Amino acid sequence: MSRDARWKALLELLVERGRLDVEDAAAQLEVSAATIRRDFDQLAEQQMLVRTRGGAVVHGVSYELPLRYKTARHAPEKQRIAKAVADLIAPGEAVGLTGGTTTTEVARALAVRPDLASGSPALTVVTNALNIANELAVRPQFKIVVTGGVARPQSYELIGPLADGVLGQITIDVAVLGVVAFDPTHGAAAHDEAEAAINRLLCERAERVVVAADSSKLGQRAFARICAAESVDTLVTDAAVGAETVRRFEEAGVRVVAV
Repeated sequence: MSRDARWKALLELLVERGRLDVEDAAAQLEVSAATIRRDFDQLAEQQMLVRTRGGAVVHGVSYELPLRYKTARHAPEKQRIAKAVADLIAPGEAVGLTGGTTTTEVARALAVRPDLASGSPALTVVTNALNIANELAVRPQFKIVVTGGVARPQSYELIGPLADGVLGQITIDVAVLGVVAFDPTHGAAAHDEAEAAINRLLCERAERVVVAADSSKLGQRAFARICAAESVDTLVTDAAVGAETVRRFEEAGVRVVAV
């Protein structure tokens, strides 16, 4: 197992459990305790965990993995969701993409759609996510609009009042939201309030709103609310979503597409 794969596995275990000791982690990853100690020390230097005697704990109460360590979670589901979301977008439309692993997959699905291979522009993409802008900027048929703001390392998203100036001057056809939680009662949410504020403004500027989220995020709550469920037109999720969850979202006026 490579160091990056090992670090990703350690961080995901840590998020799930809140605390790991060296011996348990070594057994889980089938490596030596000395290797785990070294990994813990290096991750602590990057402030991605807090070192304790004999182990490690998550870094803070509202711990959130940086985007680069979340890409493998539910990857097949996210790719299916992304393709279904991309299919909802018509050539020539203006689409807003928030940051996140699922919306990054949406950007990739749009990039390979044959009917978007040409046009002037084939698509206008408005995003506050630096990684998405970077991936799509090489597509000359796409018009890429990047908001201003201060980069948030965990999600590569630009946040803060500088982004408001751009978003306040445009309108878009569809906003695609990546969320950490979506509940029929509590709405769509993010961990960070500044990130949620930008996503909320993107929704307000859109004709329709699509939430792209795997089923593990449904029925969950998070700290910072983006918008009410009633503000969302379509939820695209994976086939593992429960019938009761689908019913609750549909009662809130959300169309559910399970793929």
